Amino acid sequence: MIKRNRLFGNKTRVTFCLPVNQPAGPVSVVGSFNGWEPGRHELKPRRDGTRTISVTVPAGNYQFRYLASDGHWFDDEGADAFGPQGGELRV
Repeated sequence: MIKRNRLFGNKTRVTFCLPVNQPAGPVSVVGSFNGWEPGRHELKPRRDGTRTISVTVPAGNYQFRYLASDGHWFDDEGADAFGPQGGELRV
């Protein structure tokens, strides 16, 4: 699941959310907004049974995917579109 919150100016806080144990182990969101750097935005467990991470980005289009601890890449079905580099996020 992806949540968007408009902030002051042209910024948006994007929150990426997954179930706490699917898939098992650490999961990072990796994309054009963070230089495709694994581990930079690792989802953290929350009390409500989910794990999330929020990033603040300026208006634009971004590509992203999730990377699980076993090297498994996967997409978020809540993405705005899909392309060769995974999901697309439009903010």
